[in-house]
Amino acid sequence: MSDPVRLSKLMSQRGLCSRREADKLIEQGLVRVNGELVNTLGIKFPEDVKIELTQRAQAMQNERMTIMINKPVGYVSGQAEDDYIPAVRLITQESHSDTDQSGGKFKPAIFKGLAPAGRLDIDSQGLLVLTQDGRIAKQLIGENTELEKEYLVRIDVDVTEEQIEQLTFGLELDGKPLKRAKVKQLNEDQLQIILREGKKRQIRRMCEAVGLHVSGLKRVRVGELRLGKLEEGQWRFVLPEEFSHRDARGPERAPSGKVVSREDRVPPRHPKIKGKSLYGQGARRSKSEKISDDKS
Repeated sequence: MSDPVRLSKLMSQRGLCSRREADKLIEQGLVRVNGELVNTLGIKFPEDVKIELTQRAQAMQNERMTIMINKPVGYVSGQAEDDYIPAVRLITQESHSDTDQSGGKFKPAIFKGLAPAGRLDIDSQGLLVLTQDGRIAKQLIGENTELEKEYLVRIDVDVTEEQIEQLTFGLELDGKPLKRAKVKQLNEDQLQIILREGKKRQIRRMCEAVGLHVSGLKRVRVGELRLGKLEEGQWRFVLPEEFSHRDARGPERAPSGKVVSREDRVPPRHPKIKGKSLYGQGARRSKSEKISDDKS
């Protein structure tokens, strides 16, 4: 018989919420174990117990927001770093995509607590998910997740079959072997790479290891969530059914979108931010923005 486990850990393992969220729900008396309400933090149970959230807890979870952004180059995924602007600043009424079918409206207050569920480097572009929901974060970046992440990668030199084989399997990063990837050459200077893990700057480091230089990188899919027609710099709400528990390793589909170099990039119609570029090195905050932030 296995040893008892903390209730918050059990809830996280079963995908009910994150461990931090579990502690909050337990403390508020919103969790039932074998039909009985529990409100004691740190309490442990056998792994086979029945765990349920109260209707109030479920309603609270359903109110949590998840959005996706087509992040341009020059924005950081999380907190501001070295005066670069975080991607969350792109969430404005003007940059709300016309492709959004959720019916949700832009209200600044509802975006409190949004956090990136998987990062995208400052010099990369494409699909970035921000969420308030620990269940979705666990699906995307949980310790045991194997959701596919699809990238379009522009390179500067010709690729050999041997390099593609090396990228597919056999490389190590930080002393640990990488999981098998799917690598396909789309044209003379662009690769499609599909990963089932997400180490820091993984694709760039993989390419460097086999003698390839990456000049552009775009994430176009995470699991079944696709970038689709979302324009660069725009955002939309994510529908709950887009995160249903599906096998992301099903039949492959044709890649969508394309990577363009910084020199060839054409600004989209939205969003318009007066006096600033959304691309490349133009996304630094001005001194006046810093002063405004310090006062707030």
